[in-house]
Amino acid sequence: MNAPAVVSHLGIRYATADRFEPPTLVPYDPSATLGVPGPLAPQVPGMLEQVLGIDVSQMSEDCLFLNVFAPADATPASRLPVLYWVHGGAYVNGGGSIAWYDGTKLAQRGHIVVTINYRLGALGFMGGGNWGTLDQICGLQWVQQHIAGFGGDAGNVTVFGESAGGSAVVSLMAAPSARGLFHRVWAMSPSINQLRTLAAAECWQAEFLQQAGVSSLDDLRSLPLERLLEVQSKVIAMPSLHYDMFTPAAGGAGLVDDVLGAAAANPVPFCVGTNRDENLLFLAFDPSMASAGMDRWEQHAELQFGDRAVEARAAYEAARPGATPVHLIAAAQTDHTFRRPAQRLCEAREQAGSPSWMYWFTWASPALGGILGSAHALDIPFAFDNIDAPGAEMLLGDGPERPHLAARFADEISTFAKGGAASWTAFDTTHRATLRLDAQVEVLHDPEPQLRVLHP
Repeated sequence: MNAPAVVSHLGIRYATADRFEPPTLVPYDPSATLGVPGPLAPQVPGMLEQVLGIDVSQMSEDCLFLNVFAPADATPASRLPVLYWVHGGAYVNGGGSIAWYDGTKLAQRGHIVVTINYRLGALGFMGGGNWGTLDQICGLQWVQQHIAGFGGDAGNVTVFGESAGGSAVVSLMAAPSARGLFHRVWAMSPSINQLRTLAAAECWQAEFLQQAGVSSLDDLRSLPLERLLEVQSKVIAMPSLHYDMFTPAAGGAGLVDDVLGAAAANPVPFCVGTNRDENLLFLAFDPSMASAGMDRWEQHAELQFGDRAVEARAAYEAARPGATPVHLIAAAQTDHTFRRPAQRLCEAREQAGSPSWMYWFTWASPALGGILGSAHALDIPFAFDNIDAPGAEMLLGDGPERPHLAARFADEISTFAKGGAASWTAFDTTHRATLRLDAQVEVLHDPEPQLRVLHP
């Protein structure tokens, strides 16, 4: 049977914004739709963005555009559930129009899919301004006002995102002005540790001002964009624990003081998952890791686990038999950076009585000699059922199980968005039900508890 036809409405302006100012919602004007994706937020693309084929020639501070993917036969009476995508990129890179985020296959499952641009880096997250977060909320307000015209149900909106986009949708659960604008949340590999305090945000703003040679935010308003990006690149290159130079600040504009506490208490259905080998994306191409031996793994274990280093090494080596030292380091880093923060949030939500589900993406790519394992961002083409998107095969290879896994992952997101519950058992701290997404999909209970206890 032929897949339903989908219409792509590209380059819809949803807001305008002056530099370092909140966005202003713009009413929908069909005649003003660009027909092509709107300009990206200013950025200096990283390695992944280059792989994804991001076009840096199409950048502008006037970047608040979104795209809508809708079944061709959808009408206002259709009232289809809405999927609202917030892209990742460490809050400094990316855009809603990247080919991997094409919403056609999800729309064919009976959805309206919205992908947005929001302000990034210093322009989006200088100090406590949180303008990028306010942009995301403004986009949701636009959806509430206009999505019915595309066939969507404004009363059934699922926000979903990956990496920075994953932590962004977590932060939206702690945004008072976003209440009622969305009704389910699906977070993929959320970079929860990037969510920072207002004090940390103000420290990074002071550093930026010093590097720019100015004394106030007002001085930055007239700085040429090229100079601002030059300073931003210098700041990004500085050592940091959580890569939080430009990220949402708790207690800043639009967010409460305790983001994770508010996210835990938010009663909307919440699904979160991580990839088994997230940090391999960052380590696999690190020249300093090329010759890493067991001594490097031992050093890392002592640094990360202190007095429990010997216990940790034994646990990881037993859980990942045959893993190289680099893979072992990546596993320990992944649990610290992605997996345990996600689990802790679900634990806190259970205590608050808020429904949650967990999944674990463990499919390992055969591409590039298998060095990526189940790396960060590898799951995106599967979530959108876009394994044939440009650049995907380079990272995914051509394993025969890919189409089935992509269909299953996209189906799970669709089921959750339509019904407000995942297809598997909800998370609790007794059984810790976790859907494992791999060539074989199965529900596990408390996977790798010996590793979990190493990260209190």
